[in-house]
Amino acid sequence: FNQLDEKIRLKRFVQLIHLKEPTLCSGSRRHHGTLMAEEAKKLAAYAAVDTHIQNNQVVGVGSGSTIVYAVDRLGKTKICFLSIVLIQARQLILQHGLTLSDLERHPELDVAIDGADEVDAALTLIKGGGGCLTQEKIVAGCAKHFIVIADYRKDSKALGQQWKKGVPVEVIPMAYVPVSRAIARRFGGEAVLRMAVSKAGPVVTDNSNFILDWKFEHAQKWKEVNTAIKMIPGVVETGLFVGMAERVYFGMEDGSVKTRDPPIN
Repeated sequence: FNQLDEKIRLKRFVQLIHLKEPTLCSGSRRHHGTLMAEEAKKLAAYAAVDTHIQNNQVVGVGSGSTIVYAVDRLGKTKICFLSIVLIQARQLILQHGLTLSDLERHPELDVAIDGADEVDAALTLIKGGGGCLTQEKIVAGCAKHFIVIADYRKDSKALGQQWKKGVPVEVIPMAYVPVSRAIARRFGGEAVLRMAVSKAGPVVTDNSNFILDWKFEHAQKWKEVNTAIKMIPGVVETGLFVGMAERVYFGMEDGSVKTRDPPIN
């Protein structure tokens, strides 16, 4: 071989040994990302329970996917005389040997733990992607301390950056059209009736109501917006949780847990 051929062959050999590892197909990447997010949820849930739950407490538990890990941790602790007020997953509580209660017996909770669809820099939350926003807000409002657990995908500087499905608004069925029009007229965007996936017709909440998903166009003054929407006749509750969360635990991609407290005004 001449010298030029040798240089070309050497260059190709060096390129081959420096090739990057084969990239994952889109399905594998999604699966890997889902596994990472689930592990992040678990880390956040365990950290929140370990920090905030003590003996002789009544704890409110939400209904999101993250809550499975919180209940799992509660069941593994050596905490005594713990009563759980929950929104859903009654069987999950009983499987872990925990004492089930309700707001009739315990109208004041020591701690409430729940997930979120999105959290902004001021700890304003969007919740209700699963349809339980009203009951979730009632439980959070009954607690002395409301703690939120989430994975890194739910962390935003401003609402709407990560969560693209809008703010859920629970409405009386007969009022969903006028409420939808009133929200769009006053605040812009579009409030769309949430339709069921596994059956025909709209989603029906545990309270026998409908849900509108308001897809807003830009950042809002959320406290004012929340109050104004709730004043529209036919609105039961919104998925905006403003000034309610005391601390948020984010499980991160690298295996760490990040906390965020409300900004000091």
